[in-house]
Amino acid sequence: MAQGSSPLTHRIRFCTTCDGVNIAFASGGSGWPLIKTPNWLNHVELDVGSLVWRAWIAQMSHRFQLVRYDGRGCGLSDRDISDASFAANQMDLESVVAATGLKRFALYGASQGAAIAIEFAARHPERVSHLILCGPYLQGPLKRDASTRAIEEVQTLLKIIELGWGRENSMFRQVFANQFIPDSSLEQLRAFDDIQRQTIQPEGAARLMASFNEVDVSELARQVTCPTLVLHSREDARIPFEEGRRVASAIRAAEFVPLDSRNHILLDHQSAWTQCFDEIDAFMRRHGGQAQRNSLGAADLTPTEERVLDVVAAGLNNAQIAAELGISPKTVRNHINHIFSKLGMSDRPRDIILAREAGFGRSQ
Repeated sequence: MAQGSSPLTHRIRFCTTCDGVNIAFASGGSGWPLIKTPNWLNHVELDVGSLVWRAWIAQMSHRFQLVRYDGRGCGLSDRDISDASFAANQMDLESVVAATGLKRFALYGASQGAAIAIEFAARHPERVSHLILCGPYLQGPLKRDASTRAIEEVQTLLKIIELGWGRENSMFRQVFANQFIPDSSLEQLRAFDDIQRQTIQPEGAARLMASFNEVDVSELARQVTCPTLVLHSREDARIPFEEGRRVASAIRAAEFVPLDSRNHILLDHQSAWTQCFDEIDAFMRRHGGQAQRNSLGAADLTPTEERVLDVVAAGLNNAQIAAELGISPKTVRNHINHIFSKLGMSDRPRDIILAREAGFGRSQ
């Protein structure tokens, strides 16, 4: 997505968990509803402008009615909390689901958020239509390896957080940035460090990491019945590739896609970025996640053409579309001509109304 493009519009609201914690969540975009569980680390307000997360949010908002939320202790959610357990993180998701009013939706989970998503999908099969997992694991570090060396490594990371998280000097936080996005620009590394610093306090970061060290959703994964897509970078510097393979093996009929990247968080300059979204598009088409859109006869559109039609239906002109998608005005014209030809369209104002009725057109 081009820098300087029109701002993403995501409405921020709050809900309260059964143990009294206020959770911030944001919604925007259009299409099939999808809830994203938190990963390391999120801030529903600041992520929209971040060099690390902005492009991802834009891409997902073009495809889905996207709901994101800050887990307890993070972002705009309550930070002064007493319970940061895995069970408490499940309460956060339960509360967000209730607040949205959604009856059935897709779940997206990355890293530790994948474990949260897996447990919810297993316990609420009637609510989850699709499960998309990126860089996931079934067991936390201390569950999959209880050796002395593994324990020492975990304790060292917790000590790094305790000693250096709140300092202006980013040296301590860079340990995590280099694990999550080793293939990134200096600006992206700085942006990731900045989000880490602003998103969570040192005590909260330590509690959050400790709570996921011993998570284990191995048995729950075997109970997941919805269509599932598992994506994992081959050289993931944070969560080993083998962990993604184990997740896909545990979930019945899950589809597994290796990505050619070292990054745990994919960035928009990588070839794996395009592969990831193409796989998500194809997965949703295979499993009925675009039924409303296909009522327009849009099944023959390519993923790129669908994204263009989204912004056309949102009412943007060609110059605005070019800025929004980071392509030339000539390319926009070519895409629109192909789209209208495929769908038998000829009157742009009338066709925008038809596209909106079919589920295209992200929220502005």
